[in-house]
Amino acid sequence: MLLLIVLLLSIPSGFLVAWLARDELIEGKKYFELLFTVSFALIFFFLEYEYIVVSLGFITISAWISLLKSYDNKWAVKRKV
Repeated sequence: MLLLIVLLLSIPSGFLVAWLARDELIEGKKYFELLFTVSFALIFFFLEYEYIVVSLGFITISAWISLLKSYDNKWAVKRKV
């Protein structure tokens, strides 16, 4: 039950990271894609280890939300210098 709560907390955490890094979302899109892909692939590699899978799931969901928000033009803005 605690592990499910941890996974559910990754959703607001992903939105928080995306909000705090709004100006870096555009330039860092490739890194969010890489983070999402690698962490998702590693979930299947570590299926025997419950806590590692939950940690990687947390990273995957947070990176996925940030990646989705990087395509939103109202959310991801260029830095004003």
